[in-house]
Amino acid sequence: MTQKITIEPVTRIEGHAKVTIRMKEDGTVERAFMHVNEFRGFEKFCEGRLYFEMPQITPRICGICPVSHHLAAAKAGDALTGQTPPRPASLLRELMHMGQIIQSHGMHFFELAGPDLLLGFDAAPEIRNVVGLIGANPDLTVKAVMLRKFGQEIIKTLGGRKIHPTFAVPGGVNKALKVEERDAILKGVDAAIETIQIGLQIMKDWAEKNMEDINKFAVFQTGYFGLITPENGLELYEGKVRLIDRNGAELERFPIADYLDYIAEHVEPWSYLKFPYYKKMGWPEGVYRVGPLGRLNISDKIDTPLANEELKVFKSLNGGKPVENTLYYHYARLIEALFAAERVRVLCEDKDILSTDILNTRKNYTGHGVGVIEAPRGTLIHDYTADEHGKLTRVNLIVSTGHNNWAMTNAVDSVAKTYVKGPDVTEGMLNRVEAAIRAYDPCLSCSTHAVGQMPMIVDLVGPDGELIKTIRRD
Repeated sequence: MTQKITIEPVTRIEGHAKVTIRMKEDGTVERAFMHVNEFRGFEKFCEGRLYFEMPQITPRICGICPVSHHLAAAKAGDALTGQTPPRPASLLRELMHMGQIIQSHGMHFFELAGPDLLLGFDAAPEIRNVVGLIGANPDLTVKAVMLRKFGQEIIKTLGGRKIHPTFAVPGGVNKALKVEERDAILKGVDAAIETIQIGLQIMKDWAEKNMEDINKFAVFQTGYFGLITPENGLELYEGKVRLIDRNGAELERFPIADYLDYIAEHVEPWSYLKFPYYKKMGWPEGVYRVGPLGRLNISDKIDTPLANEELKVFKSLNGGKPVENTLYYHYARLIEALFAAERVRVLCEDKDILSTDILNTRKNYTGHGVGVIEAPRGTLIHDYTADEHGKLTRVNLIVSTGHNNWAMTNAVDSVAKTYVKGPDVTEGMLNRVEAAIRAYDPCLSCSTHAVGQMPMIVDLVGPDGELIKTIRRD
């Protein structure tokens, strides 16, 4: 008889997902699925709101990456009203974005993925977490926490708070940067770079010792998709979209406003999360990946020196062809964090960063706008249509994690078939399946925002360990 194993919830990710693994009689895996069991409703209940409310509404999709939604919404508002922000405003927006990249990538590597790499996939669950990291390496853990704090303080300095900032508005931003604020940010750059470089060395050392796993852990071909500079440099804030095929050849380069000419979305009955793909190649041949691995694969260079040297090493991993190994998402993530830290210095030293010319109030109202940004997890698209009064009639969001849906599902199936074997299925085997999802750092609240209540069970236990009462919310 076949057996079904369920992993629920998937741990150390943002949002709710489960995995089902169907076993054959001989103890091997027949098929594994990742189920995103949240329903997304933000697009519909944003209809009827005014376009200028969106930079404050959409960050509430998620507390992990609110800056990404905040800025993408503001950029969509720029296009909808025809208000091109002054250069100082764009610099300030990008500075906030770099803070978001640093805090998110730093947290993911050290606190979420780090326990698997530093403590081992087979370590006991009770220590395979940030508490276990504190016990194993307290100095490194403190540095990791301070790295995230550095990114969050940039966000707070500009937006008034670390989560759900109030800063970007259609046409620019609502606050200039003061000299003392700029100088305080600059003082933290060197320490941030040092911590990220420690992380890079940890990742390289781990990779050298675990190359067998890296080369069999969900290695597969896809296309790759993301923003790019005109010279094919890494770009996280502005630019055209570049799509390459599995061999690295360019398929398309287009302005984000035209995204619906190139992207379609597939639906499967076992997940609320849609599957985007490249229209011209169809489903599933047209699937692609986004995020750190995707962005480095479409980039030929990085315009900051330290990160560019790391990119050269990254590019050598597969002989110059796209890097396909899922576990190298962690390496790519750290390279991007290094770029973001270096970019903070570049931005803060720009003569326009302290300018008070931060808002363009002249409108050329179009009623339609598309905003894009490279969120930590990948390309984030906000598309708004409004009537003559500025009331939204249509909202379309394609969120970073959605682009990677096929890849995450395929990674789960691949890792389960590689590592899970019966009859004695160990917790470490199942943790590897979860780690396949964690490599993509998914934000499932962003991509499939929940409506209603999530199930909850609370056990009340007395001082003697006896169960007193169980409270359920279904």
